[in-house]
Amino acid sequence: MSDKLGVGVIGCGNISAAYMRLAPLFRGIEMRACADALPQAAKARAEEFGLRQETVEGLLEADDIDIVVNLTIPAAHYEVSRKAIEAGKHVYSEKPFVLSVEEGKALAALAQEKGVRVGSAPDTFLGGAHQLARHLIDNGAIGKVVSGTCHVMSHGMEHWHPNPDFFFKPGAGPVLDVGPYYVTNLIQLIGPVRRVAALASIPAKERTILSEPRRGEKISVETPTTIHAVMEFENGAIITLGASWDVWHHRHTNMELYGERGSLHVPDPNFFGGELTLTDEATVAALPQWEHPLGVANQEGRDGKGLANYRTAGLADMALAILEGRPHRCSLEMSLHAVDVMTSILKSAESGGFVALSTRCERPAALDIEAARRLLEDRVPT
Repeated sequence: MSDKLGVGVIGCGNISAAYMRLAPLFRGIEMRACADALPQAAKARAEEFGLRQETVEGLLEADDIDIVVNLTIPAAHYEVSRKAIEAGKHVYSEKPFVLSVEEGKALAALAQEKGVRVGSAPDTFLGGAHQLARHLIDNGAIGKVVSGTCHVMSHGMEHWHPNPDFFFKPGAGPVLDVGPYYVTNLIQLIGPVRRVAALASIPAKERTILSEPRRGEKISVETPTTIHAVMEFENGAIITLGASWDVWHHRHTNMELYGERGSLHVPDPNFFGGELTLTDEATVAALPQWEHPLGVANQEGRDGKGLANYRTAGLADMALAILEGRPHRCSLEMSLHAVDVMTSILKSAESGGFVALSTRCERPAALDIEAARRLLEDRVPT
């Protein structure tokens, strides 16, 4: 059996460049082809990264493609993933995995019938900072997690994204677009969610694009852009989530977890690295030495500081899991549970009542330092 699985990308938009650029860092995968409903988009990416341009149908029929990476817009995730599974391909989807529990369960049944794997981003929880948080929690550094807060708030994507329309349509908004990073990290740190409650609003019914090349165009807002939710986890922890694209400035930290014996300040789950702080009573405690390879800065961030970016780690872990016959960490079950949490938050905001989760999952295996090293090729990230 080959030690690499062939990868084909469907959807050559903004995020595809990160997958294509970072894939060579990892074992188990080889980017081979790309396709897009807009042929010129596929052509540009193919030329940029030395890949084979395909039509969507051609990519699904290609014998050298084992895994299809679904990077289409959220509204197309289900249909594209379904076609890939029907073609006998493993599928790894960008977040959110699907837009309803029913869609996710349908893909799960089809994948089982076809004997293929399905996984989904986000994989940032595999980063060095978040795996250190997992290590500390699992080793009782703060005792049982009893409560916490997380906040993902800004003034929206129209300031920088070249085509921000879909962010403000059903299937997106801050909960379904950025929420997967936070919800997934909470699941891997604490476990599954039992029930949720939420309130939501659309303060601005229209947005003006401020980025090029469409500066000045208007976007109608059709999904809530401010959501305040409470999640009750199966272990009894109660976590507050504030998600908004109507905030100009705030001083909330990204994620704080409060345990029986201490508190843990977790950096932005949208990224692999960042600074973690452990507080025991009122004293900042020393952290263990943690030279995790997925926490090493390998590019410059927007603020000019070093940034750890290892998107594609989850894809590589799934490929190696297929080759090694073990569960993969960015699993369908966890991705579907995260979708259940997020869509239940939106349902609660509509109904005004608590919504019980209809799915559950186990926490994925931790990715310790040695396991992370096994994911990477023997080369320095560039």
